[in-house]
Amino acid sequence: MLWPMIAIALGFCGIAVLGVLAIRVFVETQRLGRQVAHTTDRINRAAEDLERAAGRLAASGGTLR
Repeated sequence: MLWPMIAIALGFCGIAVLGVLAIRVFVETQRLGRQVAHTTDRINRAAEDLERAAGRLAASGGTLR
C-alpha cells in the first residue's frame, strides 16, 4: 500500500511542476509578444522618419549641383 501512495504523490508532484513551468512559459511568451509589438512600432516610426528625410533630400537634391 505504501508504493502506490508514493507513486501517486510523485505523479502529482510531476504534474504540479509541469503546471508551474507551463505558466512560466505563458508569461514569458506574453512578455515577448509585447516586446515584439513595441519594437515593431519603433521600427515603423524610424522608417517614417527616414522616408520624410529622404523626401526632403530628394526635393533639395537639384540645388546641390
